[in-house]
Amino acid sequence: MKKQLLVLAISAMAAGGALAEDTLAKIKASGVITEGVRESSGLSYTLGNGQYTGFHYDICANIIKDLEKAVGKKLETKYQPVTSQNRVPLVQNGTVDLECGSTTNNATRGKDVAFAVTTYVEEVRIAVKANSGIASIKDLNGKTVATTTGTTSVQTLRKNERAGGIDFKELYGKDHSDSFLLLESGRADAFVMDGSILASNIAKSKSPKDFAIVGEVLSVEPIAIMIRKDDPAFKKAVDDSIKGQIKSGELTKLWDKWFLKPIPPANVTVNLPLSAATKDAWANPNDKPMEDYQVKK
Repeated sequence: MKKQLLVLAISAMAAGGALAEDTLAKIKASGVITEGVRESSGLSYTLGNGQYTGFHYDICANIIKDLEKAVGKKLETKYQPVTSQNRVPLVQNGTVDLECGSTTNNATRGKDVAFAVTTYVEEVRIAVKANSGIASIKDLNGKTVATTTGTTSVQTLRKNERAGGIDFKELYGKDHSDSFLLLESGRADAFVMDGSILASNIAKSKSPKDFAIVGEVLSVEPIAIMIRKDDPAFKKAVDDSIKGQIKSGELTKLWDKWFLKPIPPANVTVNLPLSAATKDAWANPNDKPMEDYQVKK
């Protein structure tokens, strides 16, 4: 009898563990989904007073509507601000169910979390003052380069074949707006980061004409919504929603809204055309990490 009870107890514990990893069951039981949002990303940012917006924010709002259909109930959305440093751990430990910032899908992160199909293909670029005289990687020699703590942009710059023999000082901002401030205030000569983040920060600056995005494309990176690892049912639900948004033309509408029209809070236009690489990712939905990602030229 004791042996049977022990087996039942172990089975119950195993079932409980499986349930803990089942995000659909979790959000259905609680009626709450927690969305990871960014304060100053090009794809997700704050308007203040607990309000968030952006391209990825809108995509995730549509995903949540589809998840409500999947679980058969209205869900309360809680917003959890995340940073470049803590976003992976907060998804990993279950604090965040759906991370809707601007995270590169790479093999290292893929050991700890999963990614939905690619929604945006990023080009890492260099932002400078328009009158700086900096036009390419070689012009960074002896300069101070800013980037954001917890990102891979400066490492990407150093690995670029054109960066051989280039010596520059690194300066780190705590988030993207802080990194841009380093450039804006003259403490840094350049800010290396995802093109969308650079364009967004320039568009929101006091004088956008004073800045330029220059030089070579340092890397091409698939950006995707991050979710918990080893949860196939939830991943399928999220992927299906994104594929549905691609098929319906909703993603194209959102691109026009966020990159080709005036956006809040300053009602300026980022002017970032839909790239061939992103078009290709939408035409052939995949969750390949950066290391395996191939863009048709």
